[in-house]
Amino acid sequence: MSKEVVVIGLLAIAGFLVGGVYSTYKTAKVMAVILGLAAAVAVGGAVVWMAS
Repeated sequence: MSKEVVVIGLLAIAGFLVGGVYSTYKTAKVMAVILGLAAAVAVGGAVVWMAS
C-alpha cells in the first residue's frame, strides 16, 4: 500500500472523529474530549507517516 493512501485514510478517520467531537460536545463533553484526542493522534500519525 502506498504512503499516500495511508495518509489520506488517517486524515479521513480524523475528519470523522472531529465530526463526532462537534456532534457530541453539548451532550457528552468527556466523550468529545476522547474523540478529540483520537483525532489528534490520527493527524499526528498521518504527519509522522508522511515524514518517514
